[in-house]
Amino acid sequence: MSTYILIHGAWQGGWCWNKVATLLEQAGHNVIAPDLPSHGNDQTPISEVTLQSYVDRVYEILKTQAEPVILVGHSMGGIVITQAAEYYPDKIEKLVYVCAFLPRNGESLMDWAQPDSEALVLPNAIVSEDRSYLTFKDEAIEDTFYGDCFAQDVAKSKSLLCPQALAPLQTPVNTTAANFGRVPRVYIECLQDRAISISVQRQMQAALPCHLAMAMDTSHSPFLSHPKVLVNNLSSL
Repeated sequence: MSTYILIHGAWQGGWCWNKVATLLEQAGHNVIAPDLPSHGNDQTPISEVTLQSYVDRVYEILKTQAEPVILVGHSMGGIVITQAAEYYPDKIEKLVYVCAFLPRNGESLMDWAQPDSEALVLPNAIVSEDRSYLTFKDEAIEDTFYGDCFAQDVAKSKSLLCPQALAPLQTPVNTTAANFGRVPRVYIECLQDRAISISVQRQMQAALPCHLAMAMDTSHSPFLSHPKVLVNNLSSL
């Protein structure tokens, strides 16, 4: 059996993985789905949130694990697992990008998000007056993130979304072939994604090829709409 560490995306928290975590645990795996700083139940002030603070949260978990883990990142979580793999490659068996940002050395999340003209995220994000965080237009949340999800899951998710610090999104990752480059990478595409267009998902993979690619015919949140299919994909790695 494996240990899965599941890293959530922007505005969300570890709660988004509840269905997937339950299914993986029922199959005998160990699962940890933390809240990144200032997300979910974490009380870190948003002004203190950086990409490094996200990576530090992952390392708090990695250092307690006896064996290498499967580190999964959704959406923004892709930048977090990428930087974590550079710092702690020996602690990670595989990286799994679930419709996630896959930056090369020196690239930030925004380097890929800003040119994505098909995505609905940036047109509907609201920048705070001090330009330190983003909120989201309520009327655009479902179409952007939860297009094929059950109504009750959409409602619950909307009630749990939190402001998203801008600093981590603007910070370039720093990676090398010797560290990050030696950890096997898997990419799970989401074909109906309106937060990261499928064209950009594939552009990122072309720029930084993964060892394996899979596709799911879902929106940006397969952990809610098709958790069993996602778990089957994760379990097959």
